[in-house]
Amino acid sequence: MKHKVSLKPYNTFGIDLPVADFTEVDDIEQLAELSDYAAPVHVLGGGSNILLTRPVEGLIILNRLKGLNVVKEDDNHVWLNVASGEVWHELVMFAVNNDLSGIENLALIPGTVGASPIQNIGAYGVEVKDIIDSVVCWHWQEKKLVTYDNADCKFGYRDSIFKHELKGKVFVTSVVFKLGKHPVLNTSYGAIEEELNKMGVTTPSIQSIAQAVINIRSSKLPDPKEIGNAGSFFKNPEIPLTQYQQLKLEHPAMPHYPVTETIVKVPAGWLIEQCGWKGYRHGDCGVHARQALVLVNYGGAAGDEIWKLSGEIVASVKDRFGIELEREVQVW
Repeated sequence: MKHKVSLKPYNTFGIDLPVADFTEVDDIEQLAELSDYAAPVHVLGGGSNILLTRPVEGLIILNRLKGLNVVKEDDNHVWLNVASGEVWHELVMFAVNNDLSGIENLALIPGTVGASPIQNIGAYGVEVKDIIDSVVCWHWQEKKLVTYDNADCKFGYRDSIFKHELKGKVFVTSVVFKLGKHPVLNTSYGAIEEELNKMGVTTPSIQSIAQAVINIRSSKLPDPKEIGNAGSFFKNPEIPLTQYQQLKLEHPAMPHYPVTETIVKVPAGWLIEQCGWKGYRHGDCGVHARQALVLVNYGGAAGDEIWKLSGEIVASVKDRFGIELEREVQVW
């Protein structure tokens, strides 16, 4: 275990703040040894969904658990048990390269497998809850592995039980994914069909869809290695259809995606851009020039500066549209 370690290399915003204690875990048996640690315990995977605003008290565990194996299969599906420290995009490409469908729309999302159920990651009409069979966790208090079935996880939009009742109480060690042998392709959301046309694809496959998503994300989202960011900072708000219809009278170009018969989702990036934030910069923090949903650190921004900017954005969207944006990034 190390002490007073800078977290700059371990968060994609590149915020330079220390943690009191720091260790890496590459074997589940190590978790038993850490179960009696007295202070708060935090888990880091890829560090791609956090904003550090102050020095971290307690212990940070860097998740290095690795491994992937087939649990079972039948004529239609394969169940993969994947260690939580595996890189998410590498799992997607493993599935795509082996003709296993269900997560091709989630290509190039940063982070590790362990974060996927916590955040219920999603993109282009697909959420990871749709292909998660179960989540295996080390329970700190019970000092044993506990398996949570899909229904136990209480998945919601970018939400799960791991953000609420189980927050700080468990360490995700692996996730079992149920992937399909016979693809049911989803190309209707966002710009996938347009990108497939650009690629000259007339008969989509899971491989071409994954490549289309990679192309789109690469063109719109900045590489954290080049400029500090945590991807999408805000959730796309879900509002009543009646509210959307009223807003559309004032803003005819406002896009939306149906969620239910009475609820629609409005792109947060569009709302933010309409409020004039796209490309905004103050000092070393700002809003990305190509995607208003992404807040960026140009090098020397402090976490609380980025947090303050996000608050100003929330206030301006609420003032103009009456919609309350919710931050997707976890704030420490």
